[in-house]
Amino acid sequence: MNTTLYLRNNYKLFNVEDICLLVDMFHPEDFSYQEKIHLRLQLHHYKLDIPNHPKLKNMSSIADLCQGLIETEKSTIYPPIDMLIRLLLTLPVSTATTERAFSAMKIVKTRLCNRMEDDFLANYFIVYIEIAERVIIDMIIDDFYSIKERRAQLK
Repeated sequence: MNTTLYLRNNYKLFNVEDICLLVDMFHPEDFSYQEKIHLRLQLHHYKLDIPNHPKLKNMSSIADLCQGLIETEKSTIYPPIDMLIRLLLTLPVSTATTERAFSAMKIVKTRLCNRMEDDFLANYFIVYIEIAERVIIDMIIDDFYSIKERRAQLK
């Protein structure tokens, strides 16, 4: 997956088939059958067009590419590719939420919790993740303010 959308070296590792496989595996509900066909066709044009564009050929990250596509208005020419890039950019946010939940589970789940019923444990996690973490964040912000007077409000 890392090399599928690899932007360096003039997109030499850019692979249309791998990108289509990535869409089928990770975003099956986000693209209809027709959009997947359209995406495949556009990826072939994209592979020829973008490496030759003066503003887009030296992009180093997907975030830069997304911004460059908007600035050059290529996002309107390649809408399914733009949508895929935006979906990929939101992936770290969604995985961070999942990782937070598993971290909370490691803290909360003890031998006593192993004997709890699933409903009680699920509700306990919701309280821990949504409320306890918010209290901790508020305490950190308050401590940050107490160190030095700040111009901007964080809350």
